[in-house]
Amino acid sequence: MIIDSLQNAKKYASLHPLFAKAFTFLENKDLNSLEEGKSEISDGLKLIVSNGNGKTAEESLKKFECHDKNIDIQICIKGSETIAWKPREKCSHPNGEYNPEKDVRHFNDEPDMCFQLNDNQFVIFYPEDVHAPMIGEGTIKKIVFKVKI
Repeated sequence: MIIDSLQNAKKYASLHPLFAKAFTFLENKDLNSLEEGKSEISDGLKLIVSNGNGKTAEESLKKFECHDKNIDIQICIKGSETIAWKPREKCSHPNGEYNPEKDVRHFNDEPDMCFQLNDNQFVIFYPEDVHAPMIGEGTIKKIVFKVKI
């Protein structure tokens, strides 16, 4: 997992070929005016823009998730978002089977920690990062890039 501000995003472009495309896509855009929805930026790189109400920790942890085939870059555009996290290797209570169509695996474990993202901060979740986002109050606008491994 990596947590940082968008002003430092270029430092991570070399970690995966599609990271550079994702962060370049954001350059010179008014992130607050991006419309909600899903789109494909390039082969292996999808964009999801959402604007929703924050959830309670209990509600979010019902979908404590990780992915096998994608890396998430989650960017808080507006609001304050708390995210729960735990390394996959420490999770021992699966919640259902892996869903290959949605590339998601859920767990019933308790998180090791929670952290907060504010405007223009991001987190990169690798397959070994189990996470529960959107914890908070009020409206949270965010961008999620799905980066194919």
